[in-house]
Amino acid sequence: MSFYEDRILPHIIDRACSMGQVMKLRSQVVPHAKGRVLEVGMGSAINMEFYNPDHVEMVYGLEPSDGMRRKAQPNLARSPIKVEWLDLPGEKIPLEDHSVDTVLLTFTLCTIPDWHTALQQMRRVLKPGGELLFLEHGESPHDGTRKWQHRITPGWKKLAGGCHLNRHIADLIRNAGFEILELENLYIPKAPKIAGYIYKGRAIKPVEA
Repeated sequence: MSFYEDRILPHIIDRACSMGQVMKLRSQVVPHAKGRVLEVGMGSAINMEFYNPDHVEMVYGLEPSDGMRRKAQPNLARSPIKVEWLDLPGEKIPLEDHSVDTVLLTFTLCTIPDWHTALQQMRRVLKPGGELLFLEHGESPHDGTRKWQHRITPGWKKLAGGCHLNRHIADLIRNAGFEILELENLYIPKAPKIAGYIYKGRAIKPVEA
């Protein structure tokens, strides 16, 4: 890992992902988590303040970046919820099958290189009937914005930790075998449209799976 990725990028990502409107969206998604939670791409643990300690038993925080885990310490110290770090990437979740009640994804699917394998791993560890909560940015349905997303992404991801602007998040989740129960799409107010088209909702792992 380069100096930029370890020491500089975590601060940039944390700042971008903790703006007021983004935090408002997080506050609408994270409280729905319950039981044993797997948070994929936990980052600096900025979601901790939104977990309901009466409903959450513990959180597995999947975060391969040393820089992000260091930056998370103050947020973890303020929370009463137990967190256990998992320092492998999303494609290699070191948990047993059917071992978590909720999987939480917030601004993570854009960066995972092999998103399909990662989502299959999330589906594997999620109990049948368990929920995948998601808050992600991705491909816009509007031609002008979508064209620029595809044009800019190759350079953008080199500077933004692998972030893709042009992934259709809902299709990725469905293709991994989840059933989407709720989906809301919107642009983050005052954010650049190429990086601000949001997919927010929840999906379920079918019981027969």
